[in-house]
Amino acid sequence: MKYPIHYDISRFSDFDVHLFSEGTHLKLYEHFGAHLMQRQSKQGTYFSVWAPNALGVTVRGDFNEYDTESHPLRLRDFDSGIWEGFIENVEQGSTYKYHIITNDHNANPDKADPYAFYAEVAPHSASRVWSLDSYDWSDDTWMNTRHQNNSHKAPISIYEVHLGSWRRKVEEDNRFLTYKEAALELAKYAKEMHFTHVELLPITEYPFEGSWGYQVNGYFAPTARYGSPQEFMNFVDVMHEHGIGVILDWVPSHFVTDGHGLMNFDGTCLYEHKDPRQGYHPEWGSAIFNYERNEVRAFLINSAMFWLDKYHLDGIRVDAVASMLHLDYARKDGQWIANEYGGNKNLGAIKFLKQLNNSTYGTFNDIIMFAEESTAYPMVSRPVDKGGLGFGFKWNMGWMHDVLKYFKKDPIYRQHHHSDLTFSFVYMYNENYLLPLSHDEVVHMKGSLINKMPGDNNQKFANLRALFALMIAHPGKKLLFMGGEFAQFAEWNYQQSLDWHLLEYAPHKGIQTLCKTLNKLYQDEPALHLNDTEVEGFEWIDENDYKANVISFIRKGDKEEDSIIVLCNFSDKTHVDYPIGLSSAGTYTEIFNSQSEIFDGWNIQNKSPIQSKKKEQHGRKYTLEVTLPPLCVIYLKKTL
Repeated sequence: MKYPIHYDISRFSDFDVHLFSEGTHLKLYEHFGAHLMQRQSKQGTYFSVWAPNALGVTVRGDFNEYDTESHPLRLRDFDSGIWEGFIENVEQGSTYKYHIITNDHNANPDKADPYAFYAEVAPHSASRVWSLDSYDWSDDTWMNTRHQNNSHKAPISIYEVHLGSWRRKVEEDNRFLTYKEAALELAKYAKEMHFTHVELLPITEYPFEGSWGYQVNGYFAPTARYGSPQEFMNFVDVMHEHGIGVILDWVPSHFVTDGHGLMNFDGTCLYEHKDPRQGYHPEWGSAIFNYERNEVRAFLINSAMFWLDKYHLDGIRVDAVASMLHLDYARKDGQWIANEYGGNKNLGAIKFLKQLNNSTYGTFNDIIMFAEESTAYPMVSRPVDKGGLGFGFKWNMGWMHDVLKYFKKDPIYRQHHHSDLTFSFVYMYNENYLLPLSHDEVVHMKGSLINKMPGDNNQKFANLRALFALMIAHPGKKLLFMGGEFAQFAEWNYQQSLDWHLLEYAPHKGIQTLCKTLNKLYQDEPALHLNDTEVEGFEWIDENDYKANVISFIRKGDKEEDSIIVLCNFSDKTHVDYPIGLSSAGTYTEIFNSQSEIFDGWNIQNKSPIQSKKKEQHGRKYTLEVTLPPLCVIYLKKTL
């Protein structure tokens, strides 16, 4: 078969080129890359790539036996740096790379398509010609109402998942589940557990399995490890059918340095900085994007827009924002270059993040943008027009570090570390926060969540139940990494399935039942979610009883009768008739107890409704005397 090439067709207007050059085009994925088209009744594929410093670009693929000379692209114009051409008879599924001719003889000339929609399965690295038009979505009901599920007023409890290791086919050489296989199993499980969303560790195409997806090469392609683009669309569709939102973990902070990727793309540092003090990430051995360049910002923003548009994703979690914001991140003196004002803020990255959030929220006002930002950088989740970065939520890394530090302590020492428990309550409304217990906490010899807990097995499980109950009661949306919900003992291993067999044992089944119950309470009780980001949602009763290892507070909804009293006893002793101050008289019922026998707890409970007494306590006129089991969190609600 012959594959003639033609240059009389373009997917770029002059206005498209103008928007691209100023970094404001929001649908570049409809122009760049490989697109099946028809030219004068001839079927084929239109190719286009940005390589402004290349001497020439050819398309080599399985259709021309990977010849480097037979199908040269034409430079559209010198200013744009766009090379393009239409090749007849190139069909869906064809593999290809761009052969970049440069003055740099050390550069890898064969590059995967930065805008490819699909790729070969790693370790193969060619791009595939692929159309996304053939999928028929059936999630109109979800899409029309998801603004309710993604609201700051909504319960948001996220199950963080690595698709390659959530479950595996052990009997079939320990292989991955495909997108199609995982879809129904995961959707049913997430719904059964009352999670509202799943967050996928990066599924943007990546070469090395051991990077867990964080060393990205294909910013517009779902990894082919688990199936085709349409099969990933079906995955999202099935999630939506079950009422589960889908969030993508997305990595614009750095990219992989493999030769077929973006690095030194056209013989020059096109996407990255040339100076390693700006362009090389010392912590991850990867390349850093040049956010000062309009076309690079456009590339990244279009990637985010693409997933929200073509795959109906409900949100994006932006990875490693702190590393983007700070020029001296993970660097010593002399290893970084100050900005034009002499400071350490990456002004290009700040501009990019603001533009990213304005673009995504401006087009999809019912999605969520999350920032994994680990410093005290201000106003991460405040609107851009108010001086913020524009994210919807910021991960509360401070809460995670402090609360795990506290829980690791033996109860006998906790009174000396009470501030680790209470400090997050000081700043909890400075941002719109999400509380994460993510994959980062159970890797690299840090130990699983259950093995961070002190004491014997009974105490470990009691501590973990109390931690999860505190997390649900603390203001902020929630995220839990897979395996934590049933207290997996082993650290997470990306090459193995979770240890689902542990659910045969009562303590692990109890933790799973507890997580299911807490998620349901979080959804059903307005006081636990409605004002997660509003100061009206919280009131201290007593934060200072460090000697007893006890804190007590009230979570509030919009109605007084919705209020829930939260009592936390992190000592290993039972406190009988523990006094709690109340503003009004009433009868209270225990609606949750982390030591309940249904969670395989120690079955120390307040089994009868508790009547308040007219006695001053905590500056209030009435007192409730409550039994506080050891290593336990209980919720009380007024019933009369």
